[in-house]
Amino acid sequence: MNAIIVLIILCEVGFWVFIAAGLIARYVLKLPKAGLILLSATPLIDLVLLVATGLDLARGTTATMAHAIAAIYIGVSLAYGKSMIRWADQRFAYYLAKQGEKPKKLYGKEHAWKEVKGWLQHLLAYIIGAGLLLAVIYWINDAERTAALTSVLRVWSIILGIDFLISFSYILFPKKEKHAGS
Repeated sequence: MNAIIVLIILCEVGFWVFIAAGLIARYVLKLPKAGLILLSATPLIDLVLLVATGLDLARGTTATMAHAIAAIYIGVSLAYGKSMIRWADQRFAYYLAKQGEKPKKLYGKEHAWKEVKGWLQHLLAYIIGAGLLLAVIYWINDAERTAALTSVLRVWSIILGIDFLISFSYILFPKKEKHAGS
């Protein structure tokens, strides 16, 4: 298995380990400062992946799909990280620590705006990830060595467009609450 793929998997596992450790420190061990430090450390994982990917490419390695996925991972982690932590925190607090409010399902305008916000986060992830991909393509300056990156960038652009259509469709066609009799 490609070393970059293994590192991406380890980074994802590390991300959730830091979140779990932070939430356990906050709610179970009653150490809110330690919890905050652990939760705030998650961007360090992105830095490790960025440096490792850059070093791999600097050695002359031809960019692969794994290198492109690393850029996507970093973009998604930076754009969605805070909201993923908030999501996990809310559920941990309610379901395991028996604190806070039960997470509620959204419908209508609330759901539509949540979807639009989600698309804007996707756009931010795209800007970050695509920026990294374009920077590497420019840095390497060899179309053959960066073909995988260019290919992923094209596909991701299409996916972003499809996500736009789906996310904004909820403004025109709001999600309706299912009734008990349905």
